[in-house]
Amino acid sequence: MTDRLDLLVIGECVADIVRLPGAADQVHPGGSPANVAYGLARLGRNTTLLTQLGPDDNGRLIRNRLTAAGVEVRSDGATAPTPSAAVTLDDGGRATYVFEITWTLAPGTPPRSPHHVHTGSVAAVMEPGAASVLAGVKALRESATVSYDPNVRPELMGDHATAVRGVERLVALSDVVKASDEDLEWLYPGEDPEDVAERWLATGPAVVLVTRGGDGALAVLPGGPVAVGAPRTDVVDTVGAGDAFMSGTLHALASHGLLGPDGRERLRALDRATVTDVLRHAAASAAVTVARAGANPPDEPELRAALARF
Repeated sequence: MTDRLDLLVIGECVADIVRLPGAADQVHPGGSPANVAYGLARLGRNTTLLTQLGPDDNGRLIRNRLTAAGVEVRSDGATAPTPSAAVTLDDGGRATYVFEITWTLAPGTPPRSPHHVHTGSVAAVMEPGAASVLAGVKALRESATVSYDPNVRPELMGDHATAVRGVERLVALSDVVKASDEDLEWLYPGEDPEDVAERWLATGPAVVLVTRGGDGALAVLPGGPVAVGAPRTDVVDTVGAGDAFMSGTLHALASHGLLGPDGRERLRALDRATVTDVLRHAAASAAVTVARAGANPPDEPELRAALARF
């Protein structure tokens, strides 16, 4: 694929140390923003990741994987150890995490002006680096569309009220927001996810996407919600599923000419047929990922094949 769009992802890399009952630990490159960057590059998109990687084996493992896929990796030069997360999988493949992460991203400017910026997860809430992320988004959104995925990690969110304010600040700065129903339950206990998405939509985004695991996904638009089911698949584990959904979303939006400064107005006039196509791409991307171990999103031929089976 040739693609004139430059996509910038800002956020953390994490070495996922996967622990299965009765098996040796396995280290997989991870971190939600890094997974999104990797997924976009696998789908043929010009992608830069602004991140932090330590001068250690985990950092080299992650960098090598990203660059092999075509991601341009930009680090701010921090020398702290590469963040890690111990990932324990239950019998259903569902993941729980224990983190060892620092995030001190220094303020700076990207090597060139991107057409689209994506951020989220730990990078958007953990200080002092979160302040640099917020400043970067504010500076770049004048000439780029913005997407955001809070990817809530309760252990790392800090004070609940402060975390909610931070999430809502980035939601209001974004054109595309994606959250899982589990994210929204932690942020707004007891509230209906669709109600939350509608409230977020009123603050600025063109579309808010809500993933619902095996129940599919929902897009909330000014004209009302659009839903798709989840493709039927045998789940190996759910590591990276939400990130694959996000990269599939951005890939589809780019294919429809809905990213970048020239796409912003068209994005705000999304029709139901287009958003359904975007949701199908995103759900198919996630389905490929959950059918194999680790955060392993599809390339373009694999995504096409998954869509044909949808």
